[in-house]
Amino acid sequence: MNYESSTIESDGRLLPGEVVEPKRRRWVIVAVVVAILVAAAAWFFMARGDDAAAAKTAASAAADKGGQIPTVTVAVPGRQTIRTILSGTGSLAARREMPIGVVGEGGVVTRVLVEPGDLVRAGQVLATVDRSVQTQTAQSLAAGVEVARADARIAQSELDRAAQLVARGFVSKADVERRTATRDAARARVSVAEAQLAEARARNQRLDIRAPAAGLVLARAVEPGQIVSGGQAVLFRIAMNGQMEMRAQMSENDLARISVGVPAEVTPVGTNVTVKGEVWQVSPVIDPQTRQGIARIALPFNRALRPGGFASASIVAGAAVAPLLPESAVLSDTQGNYVYVLNDKQEAVRRGVTVGEVSDRGVSIMSGLEGNERVVLTAGGFLTPGQKVNPQLTTLKQ
Repeated sequence: MNYESSTIESDGRLLPGEVVEPKRRRWVIVAVVVAILVAAAAWFFMARGDDAAAAKTAASAAADKGGQIPTVTVAVPGRQTIRTILSGTGSLAARREMPIGVVGEGGVVTRVLVEPGDLVRAGQVLATVDRSVQTQTAQSLAAGVEVARADARIAQSELDRAAQLVARGFVSKADVERRTATRDAARARVSVAEAQLAEARARNQRLDIRAPAAGLVLARAVEPGQIVSGGQAVLFRIAMNGQMEMRAQMSENDLARISVGVPAEVTPVGTNVTVKGEVWQVSPVIDPQTRQGIARIALPFNRALRPGGFASASIVAGAAVAPLLPESAVLSDTQGNYVYVLNDKQEAVRRGVTVGEVSDRGVSIMSGLEGNERVVLTAGGFLTPGQKVNPQLTTLKQ
């Protein structure tokens, strides 16, 4: 059987002039059918996947609309005493520093009995000055006192004898009066000699350099063998009663909030020691350049307090009773600061608040809360007013 020569186009049509064998024609038809089936299957699965995604999205939207209630942490803050703490830095110094020099005539220093850092009592000898000449002078005056006393005793005896004889007429009244004057003059000479001796002894005592009051020796500027004289430079410096102070530099605004008598805690740099004291003076003058003033904090004796050192201070400027919340509970926007509280229906209600002091303990709420509300501590930024929540109650650390 003869076949015309035909050619099969891509759409299955034969071109004239070409012949296709029957077997080859069947394979071409099978290939075209398979391609159509693959395309149909692919379209079917794609359509099914889009329907599943749409269903999932619809389910998620339904869940977001009201199917799930968010869980939030809430607490009842209560009310507690919140102290207003102001910080300052400054240097340490002796509260009352006493410079000590030579009071007497001076001379050669024979001994120095104290060192910086020693505690001394009032009247304690800090250094001694040679007094060999002054000692001899005092001994001479002491002998003169004994001579004057002996003359006074003789004058008294003569007066007593004359008084016994005047009644018998052996001694005139004029003699008695002379002996009385002699006795009085002898007693006066005794008083003069005793005064001169006391003066000499006082001068000798002034040769000893003594502490005028109890305190802590801060500096020593004298050595044995050194010649000192009255009016010379300071030999010792003592902190009266060992009391120290911190001169805290404070801003003008902070200084206005501080009053005399408020408590403070001072920590010297380089130590973990905290010394408690109180403000005993607030500077009446503000530096026009730095706009700062000085709060002077009185401190008891402590070895960690070294005059000239640097320290930091925490000063209690006041106290108030108010709720205290963590910073995560307080939110803010263009309308101001606010928190979320829960009503009886477990719904979030926005509450405007006034924020007070902010510290490591948290944020004090000066107005807007009574302290007995359930306040949302976390996740408040994701809530909307009126949204229903699942509260999880916790206790705040005091």
